[in-house]
Amino acid sequence: MDSNLIITIISGVVSLLLGLGAGKLIFSKNTAKKVEEAELEAKKIISDARSAGETLKKERMLEAKEKFVQLKAEHDKEVNEKNRRIGDSESRIKQKELVINQKTEQLEKQVRENDTIKDNLNRQIEVINHKRTELEKHQEEHIRRLEKIAGLTAEEAKSQLVESLRQEAHTQALSIQQEIIEDAKQKANKEARKIIIQTIQRTGAEQTIENTVTVFHLESDEIKGQIIGREGRNIRAIEAATGVDLVVDDTPEAIVLSSFDPLRREIARLSLQRLVADGRIHPARIEEVVEKTRKQIEEQVMEIGERTIIELGIHGLHKELVRIVGKMRFRSSYGQNLLMHSREVANLCGIMAAELGLNPKLAKRAGLLHDIGKVPDEETELSHALLGGKLAEKYGENPAVINAIAAHHDEVEMQYVISPIIQACDAISGARPGARREIMQQYIQRIKDLETLAMNYQGVEKAYAIQAGRELRVIVEADKVSDSDSEKLSFDMAQKIQTEMTYPGQIKVTVIREKRTVNVAR
Repeated sequence: MDSNLIITIISGVVSLLLGLGAGKLIFSKNTAKKVEEAELEAKKIISDARSAGETLKKERMLEAKEKFVQLKAEHDKEVNEKNRRIGDSESRIKQKELVINQKTEQLEKQVRENDTIKDNLNRQIEVINHKRTELEKHQEEHIRRLEKIAGLTAEEAKSQLVESLRQEAHTQALSIQQEIIEDAKQKANKEARKIIIQTIQRTGAEQTIENTVTVFHLESDEIKGQIIGREGRNIRAIEAATGVDLVVDDTPEAIVLSSFDPLRREIARLSLQRLVADGRIHPARIEEVVEKTRKQIEEQVMEIGERTIIELGIHGLHKELVRIVGKMRFRSSYGQNLLMHSREVANLCGIMAAELGLNPKLAKRAGLLHDIGKVPDEETELSHALLGGKLAEKYGENPAVINAIAAHHDEVEMQYVISPIIQACDAISGARPGARREIMQQYIQRIKDLETLAMNYQGVEKAYAIQAGRELRVIVEADKVSDSDSEKLSFDMAQKIQTEMTYPGQIKVTVIREKRTVNVAR
């Protein structure tokens, strides 16, 4: 607040007090002293107020001067900074101008030098063109002389030379091509053997042969009579409910369950076990127990399928396919348990695919499902490979898996890389010793048929069926059969075996031709 205004207010207050005091003096003399004191106090207040106003005025002036000095210093500092920046910018601009001038001078110098070089090049080109013209004239003269001496035109000589070179190149190309093919075959065979051997060595094979009969052991022969029943009604009821033949003979404490369907044999075995334990054996009870056992087996089938896919690390399989996998446990092919065979093929496929840098999980999946067509719910005229492909397609499997299943017996074309892997692993699992059972007479007859087929060809000296009939080794007479004929002979034999014979897996035909010259030094 301004000091003059403060003084004016105080003066007004003092005057008011004095007026009030004067009025009171009219009526009372006792207050005169108080009035004087009040006047003195008012004067003192006025004096103090003036002093305070002067002091405040001086302070405000000092603050204003300080503020002005501060603002002026900041302004000077900012102006100096701007001047400095402007000076730096001018220096950079001058430096850039200097550099630009130097580059301009260099460019002008290069342009002058390029003009000089261009003139020199033009003169050199003129000289070269002149020399080329003279050379062409000399070359034409030389060609005319050569044509006169050789009696051939240039085109005729060129044609003869090209034809000669073409024939020579063709011969060399065929030789190189043959060498490349032979080298590729050797390397491919070596690598394939290595991969197959490593795959087999890394897979622990189990014995997978099963019988077509099951022996049910009894505590005593007295139970046989209960199982047979009055006039054989119980045994007929069991056979009708299970589809299994019961052979009750003189074998002590045993009944033979005979059926080619292991699932039916298992149902019959478990049903008999429950009936014998319960002791109540009659047709109604038999049907009830067989039905309960069948439901239990269905649950067990799902459990086996789920456990199998978990152990193999296969995920996302349709429930119906899981059930089919479980049913494989109770199926056999050539005496080989189907589930054990499929698991073995899946493991082989996974290892082989990993060795080849492919997807092992997809290969395992295809290997496990490759024989699902052998477990049909109803009879069909399709082969198990084609039926398996249709089932896999029906339940939304990967196209590569579908093709591998359908093509593993060459009934459809292989379209994916894993398809031949499934075929090879299926052959490995079925061909190893002890994998499948074959009647001895059939085996011997197949061996004889192979050797007889080979001996019927012209020029064949000897023929041997080796490796359990999986390879036919043929020795031919070198004087009657050439190398190219031996290749054709091998192909023809393989085609004939494929069309006329029935055999598991595949048969390799090897034709051997050699020329021996023997002399004796005496």
